[in-house]
Amino acid sequence: MMDEQQVIIIRKRKKRHNEGHHGGSWKVAYADFVTAMMAFFLLLWLLSMVSPEKRIAVAEYFKSFSVMKETGSSFMTGSSQILDKAGGGANSVQDYKNIKDRISPKDLQQRLKSAIDINLQSIRDQVIINIVDGGLKIQIVDKEGSLMFPLGSSEPTAKAKEILKIVSDNIKEGSNRIIIEGHTDAAPFQSAQTTNWELSTSRASAARRELEKNSIDPGRIAKVVGYADQEPYIPLNPMDPRNRRISIIVIQPK
Repeated sequence: MMDEQQVIIIRKRKKRHNEGHHGGSWKVAYADFVTAMMAFFLLLWLLSMVSPEKRIAVAEYFKSFSVMKETGSSFMTGSSQILDKAGGGANSVQDYKNIKDRISPKDLQQRLKSAIDINLQSIRDQVIINIVDGGLKIQIVDKEGSLMFPLGSSEPTAKAKEILKIVSDNIKEGSNRIIIEGHTDAAPFQSAQTTNWELSTSRASAARRELEKNSIDPGRIAKVVGYADQEPYIPLNPMDPRNRRISIIVIQPK
């Protein structure tokens, strides 16, 4: 018989150590987090209790906030009076309403284009709407055989009145200020007493009257001006009929 081989078994024993208790540092961090959240929700609750005009005053204060003024005085000086100064101010209430009612250029552009496509398909190419620096520019231009004003006249045609009514209907609910500009082509005016300066200004004023007739608040009109032929729409062709136009700029405050 073969000698039986002796099997050696090695048993390893792990020594177990009692786990120590976790440290308490996490409790401090958690307490800080809960305190910060409580302060945040308390601030939200306080803001919900403040009137809109007072919130505007607070926002205006923090726009120019600095910890130390030039004089070295604390920022706390006078800051407790913010809400008192804002309370009951008619101008503050009006400012809040104006901010709330302003129409964004993009929304207004989409609204106007849709209204013109539906109601003015035959002359929609004579209404040019672009977002520009400072707001939305609506240009009502002439073309051969389709005039917004008879030549040499400041009385708008039926087409011009129809366009101005649609423009008015879409901007009258906002509070944005409005600029109205009149432009002519380079053709000299026949009358010795009247030039393109007077004609362009008269046409801009006629457009203003149409807007006001269609429920635009006169207080929203910021400027009415005539530029004669000095700002042509087609600079390479000063006689192009598209240079004869009315521009309505709906201002978007910065």
